[in-house]
Amino acid sequence: MNIILIFSMTKDEMITALEALRAKKSATDDFIEQMEIADEIHNIEMKLNGVKPTDSSIDCIGCGS
Repeated sequence: MNIILIFSMTKDEMITALEALRAKKSATDDFIEQMEIADEIHNIEMKLNGVKPTDSSIDCIGCGS
């Protein structure tokens, strides 16, 4: 999932995407794919929770928060 898409998602869409990603992660045995999915989950969760990196006075472009 592209980080730009996360910016345009509503809260309900992000929650739906999280559920789908969690199901996809548990369905694969490929470690690399699991880590990529975990990164996507992390990005969405940070956006949902309004989290940004510690000691950051600006929003994080890399994680989308």
